[in-house]
Amino acid sequence: MNRTQLRSIPFVTLLIAAFALAACTGSRVGAGSPSASTGTASAPASSSEAAEPSMIASASAAPSEDLGPFACTFPIEERGEPVHTQLVDVRVGTHDGYDRVVFEFDNGVPEYVLTAAEPPYTEDPSGHPIEIDGAAVLQLVLLGATRFDEEFQPTYDGDTEFAPGFPSVVNLVEAGDFEAVSSWYIGLADDACVRVLALDGPDRLVVDIEH
Repeated sequence: MNRTQLRSIPFVTLLIAAFALAACTGSRVGAGSPSASTGTASAPASSSEAAEPSMIASASAAPSEDLGPFACTFPIEERGEPVHTQLVDVRVGTHDGYDRVVFEFDNGVPEYVLTAAEPPYTEDPSGHPIEIDGAAVLQLVLLGATRFDEEFQPTYDGDTEFAPGFPSVVNLVEAGDFEAVSSWYIGLADDACVRVLALDGPDRLVVDIEH
């Protein structure tokens, strides 16, 4: 369009065209406006949320630590340098394939002897009879362990009898705490193989009973 033609177009028409051009330009700028960029910013958050379940699944799918084989013959024992230690906690739990009994100490893991027990089950040292639930019973003797300190104050005053009703462990009962020897009966649903672990951080003796 030459200058002569441009002068022939009414001013109002030129003004309307200018407004239309500005409106179109504003529309294109709006595509990159904060509201549009907010939608773009939300995409990484959605990606992060979508990734989280896969990370959890990956972690749960990781192979568990090999804790060693189960033994099916008794006694199971560990003898070494004697340790005088205090019992501070007793716990029971169940896991995939085994039940677990944990004895926690504050000054090392004591020597122990785990045997298959036969009735009558008795208290130490009184010899009074104890009833233990279960078709099979194990006796754990902790040599050099007690739940009292040197001033005869309890270091563990929690439960001394458990009836969890797990697949393998149905009963756990303290048989005695006398002259730094702590003994416990473990009542089982049936004969089972066992794994015993001495662990630290904190010091504890773990008895796993296979399902």
